[in-house]
Amino acid sequence: MAMLSRLESEAAMNIAGIYPPITTPFNGDGDVDFDALRLNIGRHISTPVAGIVVLGTNGEAPLLTESEGDRVIEVAREAVPRDRMLIAGTGRDSTRSAIQAARRAAGLGVDAVLVRTPSSYRSQMNGGALIAHYDAIADGSPVPVILYNFTAATGVNLAPEIVARLADHPNIVGVKDSNGDTTQIAELVRTCSGRLSVLVGSAQTLYASLCIGACGGILAVACIAPHACARLAAFVSAGRHADALALQFRLLPLARCVTTRYGVPGLKVAMDAAGWIGGPPRPPLLRLGGEEAEEVRRATCDFFASEPQPSPLA
Repeated sequence: MAMLSRLESEAAMNIAGIYPPITTPFNGDGDVDFDALRLNIGRHISTPVAGIVVLGTNGEAPLLTESEGDRVIEVAREAVPRDRMLIAGTGRDSTRSAIQAARRAAGLGVDAVLVRTPSSYRSQMNGGALIAHYDAIADGSPVPVILYNFTAATGVNLAPEIVARLADHPNIVGVKDSNGDTTQIAELVRTCSGRLSVLVGSAQTLYASLCIGACGGILAVACIAPHACARLAAFVSAGRHADALALQFRLLPLARCVTTRYGVPGLKVAMDAAGWIGGPPRPPLLRLGGEEAEEVRRATCDFFASEPQPSPLA
């Protein structure tokens, strides 16, 4: 059985707060721009986020080579202080490859790995296959494992009853659910609370998910508005629900633009508009242009025009 090597097991069981799943910047030649990556991370760690996620869906992980992904982790570990969590996406369709990726990431200094459901042979990814897959990864990973459920991307749903079974593994410490289904979040909290941390992956349901017991979120919109996301979570924790709900409503148009509407290309346009380094996506993703890009820029500008100065409980 794997041992928790980066975090004390007690702390690892309480993964909470807001985590931006940061993008991977590319230069004009299409290569990873590691200087831009360092600058974005440096700006993030000056905000109240609990940590950083690299090589997730928004990090365009499937479009990177293994060596590029390893270098992204190295650069991030150099830039992220030890009092913030560094989480790396290490999901692969092969169980063996996912274990190898988790071990490499652990060797490069991550605090935990985020492992998406396999997307090939999806009709065969029943409860037994998923439990065996994640149990093997958790056994083989030197660092804690966070389950990652995003049915729109993988075609596989990690149902609450499967997560509840996996929560018995001491090296599985959390689940990120990006389906935007608060009923499923509620069932995860009901069946798994106290055994693993439930994190929401959809900013559109952040307020509702926090109210029903989610511990935090790994949110694309936090790549642009980390202060606002952290403040919304702080409002809920402080019982300031009217303030939290008002901020949730203000975040909705921007969150939609950078997720369900335009995805990673939209997120990168919004980052550029907000003063981050977004840049182009990597093919086969196409750069957003024309009216679509203008819609994203307008949503970004509208949000920040109504956003007060950053403060944890402003």
